[in-house]
Amino acid sequence: MSAETPAASGQFVRRRQQFRAWRGTRPFWAGLFVALAGLPIAYFPYAHLQIGHLTLAMATTAGAGSLIIGVLLVVLGISLWFQKHVQVFAGVAAILLALVSLPVSNLGGFLFGFLLALIGGAMAVSWAPGDPSRETGRDAGGEGHAPQGALPAPAAVRDPVPPAEDGTDGGGPSRAVEAPEDNDLSGTSPANGANGRHSAG
Repeated sequence: MSAETPAASGQFVRRRQQFRAWRGTRPFWAGLFVALAGLPIAYFPYAHLQIGHLTLAMATTAGAGSLIIGVLLVVLGISLWFQKHVQVFAGVAAILLALVSLPVSNLGGFLFGFLLALIGGAMAVSWAPGDPSRETGRDAGGEGHAPQGALPAPAAVRDPVPPAEDGTDGGGPSRAVEAPEDNDLSGTSPANGANGRHSAG
């Protein structure tokens, strides 16, 4: 017998789906990287490393600056989760703070915090909200279908030319010559109104 009840399992699945939906509407991973970047940047200048009886202090003269940079990065990461409209400002600020942490905070938390802040800031700047109509259309329309208008409308089915008695095609035009728009895979035939030009959208 399992200790887990079906109601608890269903509630877990529902909560996970709610979290996934919440996570998909904001720059979640960018906020996580930026917030995690603040921890090594703020921690290492105050850490003491014990090697046997030897204590190695990694404190620098800019310990307060490292603490401020680390706290600001954590706040920027959390603001990316709950104030998604500040994503460009928070991303640029995280990148600038990462660059400042190189000389101030032991090479930006021994490059761990620097790289996390740099990647998270870049992700925050480049994040764009998804198109809800496209997502609902994909769910309703099934998987793997092309967007509407991407493919030309199918041509009317023509009666095939019956083959001649002697096994030849009867001297009629071939299928490729008869309906060239059926073989057009570029999506730019005049039949669909594209007139040979590609649209950039």
